[in-house]
Amino acid sequence: MIVGSSVRRVAIIGGIRTPFARAMGAYAEASNQDMLTATLKALVDRYSLKGEVLGDVGAGAVLKHSADFNLTRESVLGSGLAPETPGFDLQRACGTSLETAILLGLKIAAGQIESGIAAGVDTASDVPVVYPKSYRQLLLRSARGRSFGEKLKPWFGLRPRHFKPVLPAVVEPQTGLSMGQSCEQMARTWDIPRQAQDELALASHRKAAAAYDEGFFDELLFEFNGLKADNNVRRDTSLEKLAKLKPSFAADGTLTAGNSTPMTDGAAGVLLSSEEWARARGLPILAYLTYGKVAAVDFVHREGLLMAPAYAVPRMLKDAGIGLQDFDFYEIHEAFEAQVLCTLKAWASPEFCRDRLGLSEPLGEIDRAKLNLKGGSVAIGHPFAATGARILATLGKLLAQRGSGRGLISICTAGGMGVTAILER
Repeated sequence: MIVGSSVRRVAIIGGIRTPFARAMGAYAEASNQDMLTATLKALVDRYSLKGEVLGDVGAGAVLKHSADFNLTRESVLGSGLAPETPGFDLQRACGTSLETAILLGLKIAAGQIESGIAAGVDTASDVPVVYPKSYRQLLLRSARGRSFGEKLKPWFGLRPRHFKPVLPAVVEPQTGLSMGQSCEQMARTWDIPRQAQDELALASHRKAAAAYDEGFFDELLFEFNGLKADNNVRRDTSLEKLAKLKPSFAADGTLTAGNSTPMTDGAAGVLLSSEEWARARGLPILAYLTYGKVAAVDFVHREGLLMAPAYAVPRMLKDAGIGLQDFDFYEIHEAFEAQVLCTLKAWASPEFCRDRLGLSEPLGEIDRAKLNLKGGSVAIGHPFAATGARILATLGKLLAQRGSGRGLISICTAGGMGVTAILER
């Protein structure tokens, strides 16, 4: 049966990750499989899972070589889990590992599996580099040749231009715009000033630094390739320093390297299970994954590229029967501080909530004192597919420390999509 006799609660046992590293730095020689395997192994060691058969492992990467077509399964085989543990690849851009958690959570809730790991990994240092399509076609024509002459003939068309590599472009195929250029348009549409973005970025760095000082991340990270902590956190930054940075995506723009996420390498994973599975092994439960929602927007003609969470969250709140203010923690992914501020402004806008969301009144504002308490992606970094798992582990620990409560997760993604979830304890 696809669904068992009862719906079960989905427990978040805990998570772990590599420190996040700025691209072309500490992990320049590490592959996606290296980082994902190490992260799964760290989870196995942390929760004594060596030789265990888990129900499933879901993970993915946004920037992935074609040779990594079975990335998750290969990483499972090197993790210490029993070889009988299956694994699948999934990619929903920056929402990848949150989406894998939601899918595994549905399997656990439905009684299909008892346990699983949701993970994500990305390297901007080891990106796939390919050659022009014309060169690939030449190679394939040669490979299809039946005789030596047929195999040789295509090579007479070889030209120097065939050796010019094609690097992956971080742009939207539908618009030709980068994510930063798209968010710059959003900032203009929503009238988000530069200073507000820089203030949020400064708060992100200060909160992350404070979290390190209090030891919050000690059990959430493991040393990898000699790195013991995220190397993007700027303890010495200030509004004055941030204000001196030049715009990154438009000469007259407001988005800079200081209020945008850096290109980052890293991996993160989270262990989920049924309550029965956790208790049988004496494992603590940090929180429960109770709701999840995805949405997409028409960013080509109608809406800002990164505005989908503004739609997904109210639909999820309706499912849960609660309001935007009914949370103790808010974890909103900081792709760009402008994106966070656009989303918050949309939820507080009577016009947006009426005309776009079909609501009779605005969702309202959140308590900023509850936002990204241990730092956000601008400070910590953003290996695309790993961010969801990082946030899940952070929010789970926050709820466990508090003893009770509710937390909201909101992640925008490329392609005009958003992935959101609720954790409760």
